[in-house]
Amino acid sequence: MTAQHLSCEQLKTLVRTVPDFPQPGIQFRDITTLIGHHQGMAASVHHLATLAKAAGAKKIAGMEARGFIFGAAVAVQLGIGFVPVRKPGKLPINTIGIDYALEYGTDRLEMDPGAIEPGQNVVMVDDLIATGGTALASAELLRMAGAVVTQAIFVIDLPDLGGATRLRGAGITVDALMQFDGD
Repeated sequence: MTAQHLSCEQLKTLVRTVPDFPQPGIQFRDITTLIGHHQGMAASVHHLATLAKAAGAKKIAGMEARGFIFGAAVAVQLGIGFVPVRKPGKLPINTIGIDYALEYGTDRLEMDPGAIEPGQNVVMVDDLIATGGTALASAELLRMAGAVVTQAIFVIDLPDLGGATRLRGAGITVDALMQFDGD
């Protein structure tokens, strides 16, 4: 069986669950076992790229840091550009940015304002959607830069945390290769 023929259910078995990390009661979904499995990584990128192509992606945006892993690979497979959405202070040029709320405090995302042409269809790709705060902020930032953002694709959805529902409320279609119920 070739890598691209691994099903999403087969890929799900490659994700390691680490109990009680980073605190008791949390079931951490660790993708390092998936990305370390060459057929699993290739199949994940294939499935993500199929969804992004169907959404009419002209560029792929990925959020730091694991969104870079999957997003850049999807962009290469589709033959289109990749837009990194960065943590503050990481880009050597004038940037545009957005502050957003976390459970305890705030964070900031930045990007090159010239990375997107006005009206360009940008699909967001990331490893995991949990509460949706980073993805919502990224979509808003990309839209500030002129992007049309109507699709976000994730390797993993944690539906109990509501992030995909929040994105849908912002007019963004959400797809994920797999989901894990519970924390």
